[in-house]
Amino acid sequence: HIALAILILIAAETIGLWFLNNQMNFPSERYVAANWVFQFSVITFLISVVNVPYMAALIAYERMKAFAYVSIIEALLKLLIVYLLVVSSFDRLILYALLLAVISIVIRIIYSIYCGRNFPECKCNWRIEKSKCKEMFSFAGWNVIGSVAVIAKEQGINVVLNLFFGATVNAARGIAYQVLNALNGFVGNFQLAMNPQIIKSYAADEKNDMFLLVNRGSKFSFLLLLILSLPIIIEAPFILNLWLKEVPQYTVIFLRLVLITALIDSLSGPLITSMHASGKVRDYQLVVGGISLLTLPVAYLFLKLGYPPYSAMVIGILFSVLCLMARVIMLRLIIKFPMTHFFRYVVLRILATALCSVPIPLFVYWKLPENWLSFLLVCFVCVMSTGLFCFYIGLQENERAFIKKRVKSILLRKTE
Repeated sequence: HIALAILILIAAETIGLWFLNNQMNFPSERYVAANWVFQFSVITFLISVVNVPYMAALIAYERMKAFAYVSIIEALLKLLIVYLLVVSSFDRLILYALLLAVISIVIRIIYSIYCGRNFPECKCNWRIEKSKCKEMFSFAGWNVIGSVAVIAKEQGINVVLNLFFGATVNAARGIAYQVLNALNGFVGNFQLAMNPQIIKSYAADEKNDMFLLVNRGSKFSFLLLLILSLPIIIEAPFILNLWLKEVPQYTVIFLRLVLITALIDSLSGPLITSMHASGKVRDYQLVVGGISLLTLPVAYLFLKLGYPPYSAMVIGILFSVLCLMARVIMLRLIIKFPMTHFFRYVVLRILATALCSVPIPLFVYWKLPENWLSFLLVCFVCVMSTGLFCFYIGLQENERAFIKKRVKSILLRKTE
């Protein structure tokens, strides 16, 4: 990962700098700030690359408590950033990027100290083991296709939007992704806790248990994100006007489309983990990564033909659906994943849940004026109705019984 970070640094300081200063559209007076932000962003990214083995060790050992504590520290430090931005007279964009880089360094040091003290594998001896390196590079090499596809889909579309519409549209998309990142933290941590169990089940050749974990992980991830995101999708205009003094054009539709994309992609996390557990990633990455890579050129073509900026997001949704279908089919071919069961007990149930959850809060939203009271009422109705539909439609009988049992045990423990 150190070697990979060096390669990324070379690419960023050559091709990246050239592209930033010669192809991107910024106000002329902000190019200096843009270059500073680029440099600090590169530092932040390089540190995250080097930190990957430590995160992997934490997940492999299932030390979720340590992960949670460090995440709390990180959140508090980012809250401190907000205060410093308010009281500082320095260029806030540059300062924000600088402070994020400092936080990433602090978190990197915490992880390295903790892992070095608790896991014997996390002590670097700089010895090259050729057999392991060959196996790792084969696995990582094919996964590069998937990584490039993700970058092309997320950051590539950002660049294309900048080329056609300038920095204002980038700001609108950036705001949408800020909201998404906050919600994805809940789902991401839930899936993170499941990943070791999926991998261990495959390693122990307990495939039925693994398939059950994958199906439940996909379904629970979607339902959790649905409860969190549906109020925001419906009340996006009010929330954005409350949050921002001036809401950039397209921000509302960007936010709604980004959250719909996230709901579709939330199904894929456990599927991807099960494929990684098998180690048979070549054909999977060629097919799924290839489909995902098409998002960027197709979006570019539509924007070139004069379609509005949100058309790129709609295309992203369509390709997310295609990638989900391709993942399930490839898993069926490679590890005999029960595709029919997944579509029947996961996809159909969550579709029914989503369709039933929308009408009631949407009706309340249309009937009430836009103010604080209606906002709170819509959110309450949305969470309650979605929660009930998730429980009675999204979950199977044994899953409902399990949740009831857990809730009862928690309540009894509190009353003792």
